[in-house]
Amino acid sequence: LTDRLDYISAIFNEWAYCRAVESLLEIEVPERAEYLRVIMAELNRITSHLIGVGTFGLDLGATTPFTWALRVREEFLNLFELVTGARQMNHYLRIGGGKQDLPEEFPALVEKVFVLLDEFLEDYQTLLLDNPIFLVRTKSIGVLDPQVALAYGATGPFLRASGVPLDLRVSEPYSVYDRFSFQVPTASNGDCYDRTKVRLEEMRESASIVRQALKQLPDGEIR
Repeated sequence: LTDRLDYISAIFNEWAYCRAVESLLEIEVPERAEYLRVIMAELNRITSHLIGVGTFGLDLGATTPFTWALRVREEFLNLFELVTGARQMNHYLRIGGGKQDLPEEFPALVEKVFVLLDEFLEDYQTLLLDNPIFLVRTKSIGVLDPQVALAYGATGPFLRASGVPLDLRVSEPYSVYDRFSFQVPTASNGDCYDRTKVRLEEMRESASIVRQALKQLPDGEIR
């Protein structure tokens, strides 16, 4: 049921619930399982942001960014289907670990999809972020002051675009996030443009985390 709390970020919802139960029952999660959780969560972050930036382009009257984003996202959903058996409602994490391990061909497939992601990010930059029409419709539009953002309980890229560098992976490290090197993208204007830019940069950082996690992935049990 947790997968449907935010149906484009299923893994994160599963993880929050599992961590709560594991903390209450003092269950130690195997090291390999922690890496699998990070890998799947960061891939999920990318797919979520693809929906965010794709639909934003659509809302501004540009259909191409939306179709481009979904094209790339489909390849990521293929990875989720390979590992979890489902494309969106993954039901992958378990209290104490995960449902099943990664298939042998997974790292190579991830790299192929990351190539498509890099191409999309470059194209999105050219098509929208550098587009005069997009700039007029997003720069200084929907400005969210950092103090107001904190008072309203804003989180994630919405908060970081207002200049608040808050990321629980860094400020309150959990799982094995303290073993990876990555940046926390922020901006200063807190407008629609900055929120889009932060999401694009976060996708690059998530890809970097996944690469590091796959390289460091230890042997062992997953549950």
